Amino acid sequence: CQYPCLLWYFQPLYTDHSRGQDQECARGLLRQTDQRLILPSVTRKAIMKIIIQRVKKAQVSIEGQVQGKINQGLLLLVGVGPEDQEEDLDYAVRKLVNMRIFSDAEGKMNLSVKDIEGEILSISQFTLFADTKKGNRPAFTGAAKPDMASDFYDAFNQKLAQEVPVQTGIFGADMQVELVNDGPVTIILDTKNR
Repeated sequence: CQYPCLLWYFQPLYTDHSRGQDQECARGLLRQTDQRLILPSVTRKAIMKIIIQRVKKAQVSIEGQVQGKINQGLLLLVGVGPEDQEEDLDYAVRKLVNMRIFSDAEGKMNLSVKDIEGEILSISQFTLFADTKKGNRPAFTGAAKPDMASDFYDAFNQKLAQEVPVQTGIFGADMQVELVNDGPVTIILDTKNR
């Protein structure tokens, strides 16, 4: 039995062994520590995905009205996965506000959005979790459910706003985003790679 049988331990799945054999194998991979069962790490199904764009200016409009607007700073397209946790949020905020992608006096990427006293425009973007493996129409089942994603996105923006000025779109709205990408500089951040 290989590690995939651990998946059965959480939810009945598919392995080639009988249920009893799977359970026995999963238990064999556990170790007893302080009378608690500690499970070896299992790959998470999804993560928080963020597209970061360094911009000279950006704005988001809804039904022809400007909802949020910034000058120099970062435009973020934010996707929330179904298994995102507080630690994902904290990690993303810490990386974003300290990421050195703005040029210093010598033209080197050595300054963060905090260093330049820049701003952030944060846009919710569930389509970052598109699955294009089958057919020609993307599936978005990998994204978090709207209620969970909305709460997580709001919490993310609130934590960001404690560090730098933040403008946002409206979760779930039909938005038009305009930007001047500076560089261009575009970076993908996901909380799985930490």
